[in-house]
Amino acid sequence: MNATLSTLTNAVHGRLIDTALADAALSEPSNPRHTLPLPSPAQLRQRLPCSPALHGQIAEQRDAIRAVLNGDDDRLLVIVGPCSLHDPDSAMEYAQLLAELAPQVSDQLLLMMRTYVEKPRTTVGWKGLMYDPHLDGTGDMAEGLALSRRLMLSVAELGLPVATELLQPMAAGYLDDLLGWAAIGARTSESQTHREMVSGLGLPVGFKNGTDGSISIASDAMRSAAHGHQHFGLDEQGRPAMVQTRGNSDTHLVLRGGNGGANYHPQAVAAARQMLVGQGLEARLVVDCSHANSGKNPLLQPEVLASVVEQRLAGDTSLRGVMLESHLFDGCQPLSGQLAYGVSITDACLGWNATEQALLRAAERLGGR
Repeated sequence: MNATLSTLTNAVHGRLIDTALADAALSEPSNPRHTLPLPSPAQLRQRLPCSPALHGQIAEQRDAIRAVLNGDDDRLLVIVGPCSLHDPDSAMEYAQLLAELAPQVSDQLLLMMRTYVEKPRTTVGWKGLMYDPHLDGTGDMAEGLALSRRLMLSVAELGLPVATELLQPMAAGYLDDLLGWAAIGARTSESQTHREMVSGLGLPVGFKNGTDGSISIASDAMRSAAHGHQHFGLDEQGRPAMVQTRGNSDTHLVLRGGNGGANYHPQAVAAARQMLVGQGLEARLVVDCSHANSGKNPLLQPEVLASVVEQRLAGDTSLRGVMLESHLFDGCQPLSGQLAYGVSITDACLGWNATEQALLRAAERLGGR
């Protein structure tokens, strides 16, 4: 029996060696992949460091966000900003405006800025600043990583908590020390790899319901991420590693609507709350005012926000936050020719003036409790 096993093992090893030699003999034109080295997360963090003072600020902001999500702070969490960042100048102008507004509404709203540098694509398209910072298809990811980190550092230095969607788990280590909050998108909430990643993050994370509107996908993700895992990954030096995580209890559900329409109305919120409680999860809900909840019309986002505010005033304490896609100006534009300044090149956004007015109204209404 042992001799047979040894013979089989040697035969398999022989075939693997033969295959490796054959692969090595393939000419370059027939190889479908080409690789370029990138800096490791540790190298980029060393090149663009987070200062001790900024590290302390981010830790305090994470605690403040947790307090809101846990119901210990009755403010409304607001994740607001461009659908995606593509132009550093317009991104920083937006950040300056948001930083000026934040203290005016801080009694009722905890504002943080969307700094999305990765964008999921249903088929193909621009994948975000991290992947194509020059907007020309050249895919300079080394510069994309550096530019993304520089922008997040600049936003954080204005005093704003930084929020993003974590799409590629291998990229998370380049940025996660700067984040106050993160989202896992509707397309990836079902992914075991993303659930494992979240279980090792030391910050609050929202799982979005599925694109079909399914809430069970996100609730399963929350339960999975709360547990520790052992999984394949990379260490800070970029080497393959077994990663051991302790679990993340700071997860919550993000309602973004689905194929069946919106899910921010009282009946849908009550159903989501009931499902979470039934699975032993705390009912912590954030409503995405965009996507299916606004019928993909960015100008309707203030109506969704107003509904959430009214539901909170009516006593629904499970609604802890909202998300809005907002840029300097309304709408979106194709990625071609001369780009208009301050206009999204991905999903259409609500312009700053309307965003500011909607947030001021929300703070005033909540202040009348």
